Amino acid sequence: MQIANCYLEPASYAVDFEDIRYVRNLVFVVEQQIPIEVEFDELDQDCQHFLVRDADFRPIATCRLSPEGKIGRMAVLSEWRGQGVGASLLRAVIDKAHKLSLTGVTASAQLTALGFYQKFGFTIEGDVFAEAGIPHQAIRLILPPREQAVRSTPQTGEAAIEAVRLETVESTLTATRQLVMAARRQIYIYSRDLEHALYGQKDLVEALKQFALGNRNASVQIIVQDSTSLRHQVHPVVELAQRLPSYVLIRVPDEAEDLQYASAFVVNDSDGYLFRLLGNCYEGHWSPNLPARNRPLREEFERVWQRSSACAEFRALSL
Repeated sequence: MQIANCYLEPASYAVDFEDIRYVRNLVFVVEQQIPIEVEFDELDQDCQHFLVRDADFRPIATCRLSPEGKIGRMAVLSEWRGQGVGASLLRAVIDKAHKLSLTGVTASAQLTALGFYQKFGFTIEGDVFAEAGIPHQAIRLILPPREQAVRSTPQTGEAAIEAVRLETVESTLTATRQLVMAARRQIYIYSRDLEHALYGQKDLVEALKQFALGNRNASVQIIVQDSTSLRHQVHPVVELAQRLPSYVLIRVPDEAEDLQYASAFVVNDSDGYLFRLLGNCYEGHWSPNLPARNRPLREEFERVWQRSSACAEFRALSL
């Protein structure tokens, strides 16, 4: 998602908590004078976390969702308020709650933020109460049932490998190919336009082909934001999808916020990932086995995939 010039990404307590702490410390501890021992609690390690970064990868907003479905610790740095950051965070939390099959979400909203939540359909429950010396109101949003996506069994037993920075198209190409070769049954690709400098390279296309043909249960799922750029070119990955339509699937997002998502990533079902903050650049980071990064990205992909459409233009291309 893109809001002004910043981006929302799934966050991990183990990997991203220093950035989460940075935002919450400025907003709650410094600005609102909430005691630090109250702000940071044992529940943090059990929650789903969400993080917004600016174009320079600096954290600017965060919130969390507890296992019971309580939204909390929503914080946006002062200079970023009023630009839709909080709204994007709340939508991401609600989407996550849907994926977890929660029947509803709750929150303890500061009275100054009550109207913000009510715009999303939250209703008031009970009386106003004080929390950390600040007036709050309990609120609730009922969620309709949502069909669950089928997931593969996660790989266990291998030690996580620390992420490595990427700076060039060559290093990105090598890492992407390794992710494809290490996949068992599933590969997920989220790209702006399947940039030819990366996905048009023979070695990578051949790796995708061999992966698809080597396992009758293999699946390469690709989300392409800008399908128009592929209309007038013969792209080897699109050609592969046309020749192997049961194995290589391409969809285009329908929602505006998904079309504006500025990052790009690749994940497999062996806990490997590659993430680039800006999809038209090759700076990023990757690891062949880092579940704390892989799983949130897979969940983000699945969320967008569910509300994307198959692109008839790819089937109609003349090859």
